[in-house]
Amino acid sequence: MTFTHKHLETYRRDGYVVVKNFFSPEEIGLLYEVATSDSLLRQKSYDRTDASGLKTKLALWYALDDSLYSQFARAARTVRAVEQLLGGTVAHYHSKLMQKEPRTGGAWEWHQDYGYWYKNNGFLFPDMLSALTALTPATRENGCLQMIRGSHKMGRVEHGFTGEQVGADLEKVTEALKIMPLDYLEMEPGDTAFFHCNTLHASAANLSDKPRWSIITAYNLASNKPYKDVHECSYTPIVPFEGSLLEAAGTGISEGADFLVK
Repeated sequence: MTFTHKHLETYRRDGYVVVKNFFSPEEIGLLYEVATSDSLLRQKSYDRTDASGLKTKLALWYALDDSLYSQFARAARTVRAVEQLLGGTVAHYHSKLMQKEPRTGGAWEWHQDYGYWYKNNGFLFPDMLSALTALTPATRENGCLQMIRGSHKMGRVEHGFTGEQVGADLEKVTEALKIMPLDYLEMEPGDTAFFHCNTLHASAANLSDKPRWSIITAYNLASNKPYKDVHECSYTPIVPFEGSLLEAAGTGISEGADFLVK
């Protein structure tokens, strides 16, 4: 499915929008096959522990290389959608592969992405968003994404540590949930959720017998150059990759992808 003006209106109203079948089953099948067999990506993955001690595994990288993941991040359909959502030329901030394994995958506490990016990375303006694409089915049982609809209109709230994660002020979250709907984003492989960097979101632990894998790309207006972050990718305009991922030449990730090391 293509990104439409109706999707744009929904995003502006709700702080997020899900575009069904944004990538084809064949494209996602290829991406998932490459990801699950990528030894370097496995080596670069690290654990994040939630408040209960369960762990979610992820790999995060900044640079665009010649891999399939980078061609995915540069997909013209995505770049053009993000340009509509952010209102200008966009840059790739980072990508991450989220791996919630069966029965052990931890929760993500309530947070805004901008809670991290403003405090730790020096982005002065919330001209940023994330695009999450499901690689496996995402359900309530395996810890799908949860959104507080309309919470992006609250602006940035204060964040502190919860386990090894940075979480939003729970008083604000509690009050927000009293007046705004809580949505569970159950998604099929290839569905993509675009969400504003100030939208409060979370996910429960994966206590099912099914994995929940997703790939998330964070985008930034190229003009929103951070004063702390040293990654050039965050303000370098993206050269879109035209066509299907099935036509992409890239395979596994490279050392040049500039991984976050924990």
